[in-house]
Amino acid sequence: MKNFDEQKRYERARERVQELKKFYNNLISYILVIGFLAGINYYQNEWHYPWFLWAAFGWGIGLAFHAVKAYRLNPMFNKDWEERKIRKYMEEDENDQKQLWE
Repeated sequence: MKNFDEQKRYERARERVQELKKFYNNLISYILVIGFLAGINYYQNEWHYPWFLWAAFGWGIGLAFHAVKAYRLNPMFNKDWEERKIRKYMEEDENDQKQLWE
């Protein structure tokens, strides 16, 4: 049983590391591409119309959602949260059943 629990913890930790890695790669890509677009925008028309901000804003929204998922800032993305809630409701149901038979 100990090996199974340890394996399960390892898999969860591995999944979390992979999610963080994807987020950091996305962040680095965002910085490089938006920086490149800002450079093109500057040399093209010297900030008369900063069109690169549209790309920065759109991609930034996606990046923000990715950060929420990667850092588990929202319990809806957390698998452990789901498991804890399921166990809680099962325990409540079991307690309700016991009270009925007492």
